[in-house]
Amino acid sequence: QVQLVESGGGLVQAGGSLRLSCAASGRTFSTYAMGWFRQAPGKEREFVATISNSGRTTYYADSVKGRFTISRDNAKNTVYLQMNSLKPEDTAVYYCAKARGTVVVNKDDKYDYWGQGTQVTVSS
Repeated sequence: QVQLVESGGGLVQAGGSLRLSCAASGRTFSTYAMGWFRQAPGKEREFVATISNSGRTTYYADSVKGRFTISRDNAKNTVYLQMNSLKPEDTAVYYCAKARGTVVVNKDDKYDYWGQGTQVTVSS
């Protein structure tokens, strides 16, 4: 059983930055990939970014490429999402998730544990 707890969400003006954190329980954090997803009101959940278990490989949705950076600290059991140049369309609840394997994946059915989510609101 893995518990994931996100933090760092909030209200920011367009063009601003936020850094999300996701702390995982357990001793096996370095053995699985992690991902970030988001869900805006009235929309389906969508993939944002993913990172391999080692942190050497990352993959992003086209909508955030060049603005968001995913990283992880295996010693702290934590994955991060640095979000720069935020836009109103980035407004959503952001979820971190644990992948079933070690490699980067962008499909939510490849993830087996999810956090409770953190709200990000970008004002224009």
